[in-house]
Amino acid sequence: MSVVKSPLSDADLKTVGNALQGALVDLVDLALVAKQVHWNVVGPRFRSVHLQLDEVVDTARTHSDTVAERASALGVNPDGRAATVASSSAIGKTPEGWIKDEDAVQVLVSALGAVITRMRERIEATEQPDPVTQDIIIGLTADLEKHAWMFQAESVKSGV
Repeated sequence: MSVVKSPLSDADLKTVGNALQGALVDLVDLALVAKQVHWNVVGPRFRSVHLQLDEVVDTARTHSDTVAERASALGVNPDGRAATVASSSAIGKTPEGWIKDEDAVQVLVSALGAVITRMRERIEATEQPDPVTQDIIIGLTADLEKHAWMFQAESVKSGV
């Protein structure tokens, strides 16, 4: 049952709903992973990595709310429950315990790369059925790509 009437056809709504749900799951998990690493990072670059991680968390949380509200506006129930996120996120397992700063950077490079790959697929999938949703996904992907660039730059070893 939907209490909100969507302006999209049923077929388009299914495509867009899947894209929004997938984006929501990946963003919620990205925020959780970044916060977990944030709490456990150690090493000489602790402070800079620690602060960078909070920026990723803020970005992911802001965009997850926008994505969930877009889904609701179209009559699609957003599902950010832990079980849903755990079963369908693109992000791999996060290490347990203390994480050396250089390893923390690699965790984020990998997590951001996985999420960005799927976001770019969603950009293509939503182009025809809903340019409004596509625009939201384009904007959030640009922000994620900026974080990915910064973490990749952080991962370069000296002498390169």
